[in-house]
This record gives sequence, structure tokens and C-alpha cells, in this order.
Amino acid sequence: MEAVDLFPRSIIKGKLSPELLDDLLKLSRSVLANPDASPDASSKLAGQLSQQRELRMDHPSVQSLLNEYLLPGCEHWIRHVIDRQPLQGKGPWAPARYKLQVIDLWLNCQRSGDYNPIHNHGGSFSGVIFIKVPPQIDGNSFDGQLCLHGPEEWQIQSFRTGMVEYLLPVPGDFYIFPAWQTHSVMPFRGENERWSLAFNAIAIPNNPSIRQRGQNVSLSSSRPRASGF
Repeated sequence: MEAVDLFPRSIIKGKLSPELLDDLLKLSRSVLANPDASPDASSKLAGQLSQQRELRMDHPSVQSLLNEYLLPGCEHWIRHVIDRQPLQGKGPWAPARYKLQVIDLWLNCQRSGDYNPIHNHGGSFSGVIFIKVPPQIDGNSFDGQLCLHGPEEWQIQSFRTGMVEYLLPVPGDFYIFPAWQTHSVMPFRGENERWSLAFNAIAIPNNPSIRQRGQNVSLSSSRPRASGF
């Protein structure tokens, strides 16, 4: 007998320019210094974190993040996955027929003992952008790391397969993955704060009649559009 691996799982990893990282660091610092000026996102999120604040989509730094990194990263994932499929397995994705739209963007401020439990998101894509990381989160332990959980770890937890990928947060690094990808964030100990941005994106048809004809309208068409985060 033999084991046959099916449907390899892909994520996108990238790095922001130092200039944009600095701009987003300043924006995050300003939001956290004046928290009442930004909507509180914590009621819509699974995380047990000190601060979670929505960010304005029209901010120049946010626009640069979306248009230069996040949306192209989602397109990269789509092309990578579709190009690996046999002809009969290719989906209906085409840039002229569909477009990607970021619908949620928020700032996470994690302090000692804070964590994010295992969860996933609605929509088509999600991801995280690391802005500020305490020096004690250095890879010598799992503290403060982003965890991506494999399907066996999620579905057969009693089996303890250990199918978890730990990603060390580095300022400027970002990861993009399908919204159904289960993930969590480990707590850390000590001083300072861990700042990250997170987002949700959906794929929508350019022609509204596509939805009416019952064809696929997104990469996650079997799930409803996320009403929250």
C-alpha cells in the first residue's frame, strides 16, 4: 500500500518595504494612543487580546498596503493554485470576471498572556501583517508565534497528529491564506507589545448576473459573506 498526498495547501509569504512598515507603525501607534477614535473590533473577533481596533480603508498607508501587497498577494495565490490544476479541475476565476475586495482590516495589540484561540474566517482570504514584535519572541520557544493548523489537527484532535506550522513573527513579514485555514496565536511572557494587522477579503463578480445564474461567485461560494470579522 502507499500514502497518496492530495490537495497540497498553499499560503503566500511576503515582506513590506521598510518605508511602508514605518508608516504602518506610526499609524498603529496613533490608533493605540487614541483608541476611542477607532471602532472597537473585539466584539466581532475570537482573540483574547488587549486591544483590537478597526482601521480606516482610506488612509494612504492602508491604501498602499492593500493595493501593493494584499490584493496582489491574493491574486498570486489564485494563479498559483489554478495553474497547478489539471484542465478539467480549473475553476472559473478570470480577472475580467471577478475582483477582489478587502472588507475588514484591524489592528491587534497583544500583551503578555493574551492569545488567539483556534479559529478561521468567513469570506475568501485572510492574512496577517506583523508590525511590532517584542525581542523575547525569538523562535527559542513557541511564545507569540502564529500557528497554522492542518486538517487532521483540527478534525481529529484526540489523534494528536501534531499538524501545526509555527510561523515566527518578524516586523514587515506578512502571510496570506484562504479564509477557511484554521489558525491561532500563542501567548507570550514578558514586557512590551506584539502588534499585527489582520484582514478579510472576498472575491465578487464584476457582473451581478453571474450570481443570479448560480455560478461560482467567489473562492468560498459555499459560505456566506462574512458579516463581521
